[in-house]
Amino acid sequence: MLTSKQRAYLRGIASTYDTIYQVGKSGVTDAMCSDIAEALRKRELIKLKVLDNSGWTAREAADAIAEKTGADVVQVIGSKFVLFKRNEKEPVIENIPKAK
Repeated sequence: MLTSKQRAYLRGIASTYDTIYQVGKSGVTDAMCSDIAEALRKRELIKLKVLDNSGWTAREAADAIAEKTGADVVQVIGSKFVLFKRNEKEPVIENIPKAK
């Protein structure tokens, strides 16, 4: 679980990121979630988008993917959302504020 300071820090970093995955009309699939889990392991922070024809809202997709991958939802704005999962062995993002 992220604190508000951690969430704010990660939102600032994610603002410069491009979306790397899109949720389409097939919705949230297991194959997609395994690809996203691998991307989270390598990058820790990723931005995704829900297409209009998917039938999912960004919040629904973010919550479903976060649950399947063990990630935290950092932000949901419009059709885009940001997920974060810490890689304890090889951290990519440094200086994240500590949780109290």
